[in-house]
Amino acid sequence: MLDSLGEQILPEWLTIEEHPHLLKGLASTPFDGEGVRTERRDIIKDGVLTQWLLTNYSARKLGLKSTGHAGGIHNWRIKGRGLSFEKLLKEMGTGLVVTELMGQGVSGITGDYSRGASGFWVENGEIQYPVSEITIAGNLKDMWRNMVTIADDIETRSNIQCGSVLLPEMKIAGQ
Repeated sequence: MLDSLGEQILPEWLTIEEHPHLLKGLASTPFDGEGVRTERRDIIKDGVLTQWLLTNYSARKLGLKSTGHAGGIHNWRIKGRGLSFEKLLKEMGTGLVVTELMGQGVSGITGDYSRGASGFWVENGEIQYPVSEITIAGNLKDMWRNMVTIADDIETRSNIQCGSVLLPEMKIAGQ
């Protein structure tokens, strides 16, 4: 991602905002783990990477200023098109709704992605039956670039608040 600052890395309809001072936010904090003041900022604006997440160490290595991210991110809100989950299923037609991911299988170098998953199989826009003990795989850059939409069913019990994401394709292995 080092060469991606200022570049379109996500669809133009997608914005990621950080709100570190959100009242009752699960990751709200006035300062990061190194004592750097946190502030509200756009990480991605209209699909363009506008901000790196830097600690004092990484900022020094790059000759930049810390962005207050020692210890991680602070209350991200991912905004998409505002489509309902039901409409997302209809747009999907046939596919997999992933409700749980297991393990860690992401390469920070190549972006290759592979994780255990479970969820529900969908046909004709309607949930048909549960699916478990499968693996999904793809590449993060391809997934980000080709995202179809994000629904408005936002999960608020996390420091990353995002609705369901519709991807055009992923590899699925299992029975």
